[in-house]
Amino acid sequence: MSRPTHAALDRPIWSALTTKQAHLGQGDALARRFHPDVAPFAAVASETPDAWRALHALMQPGELVAILSTDTLPGIDALQAKRVGTINQMIATQRFTQIIDDSDVIALGAADVDDMLALVQRTKPGPFGRRTREMGRYIGIREHGELVAMAGERMTTDGYVEISAVCVDERCRGRGLAGRLMNILRKEIGERGDTPFLHVFSHNEGAIALYERLGFGVRHAFALTQVGHAASAD
Repeated sequence: MSRPTHAALDRPIWSALTTKQAHLGQGDALARRFHPDVAPFAAVASETPDAWRALHALMQPGELVAILSTDTLPGIDALQAKRVGTINQMIATQRFTQIIDDSDVIALGAADVDDMLALVQRTKPGPFGRRTREMGRYIGIREHGELVAMAGERMTTDGYVEISAVCVDERCRGRGLAGRLMNILRKEIGERGDTPFLHVFSHNEGAIALYERLGFGVRHAFALTQVGHAASAD
């Protein structure tokens, strides 16, 4: 694998919303966001008053969006900002080429949305809405008809695809299902000429250890901030 600068990953939300996933969002040259039922993420072109006002105009009172930034956001006029944690961005350090058993792995689509949402509700892997599956390819494993594991592609920009929604029902953990699904996606992403990456809370040591065993390394740390209208503050 070559050693690019990964500049698109410095601002992954903005990069996705202004390139390959522009059709899943709304906004203008100052601020953009994903449609609410796709993902709760938003970004601004620069941290200027005009850009924050543009973001404000994209949101409804009481609504929250999530922003990644290099540091805690300063006070924003007409907006309420609350830092909720630190996110590690991890990137695949080499291309995955091994043969993987995918005999029980299925592609997930529109007919599977209710089961996908139910699994997310049980396992809490992160934000997932009714249209999140439209962001990329999602795969899973069913046992006795029940969806017990899944993983998929979320943010996509030129040269990079994020792996997300990696989750396994508690009853089925310890069997390597998450790693197998991730490796399938990694291989497919690499075969398309793209580089896999992912985001994980910095305190989630178990997940980070798994991702490191799978060949991902921490590239950058972001502040994760929830932003909403100031009038909606409690």
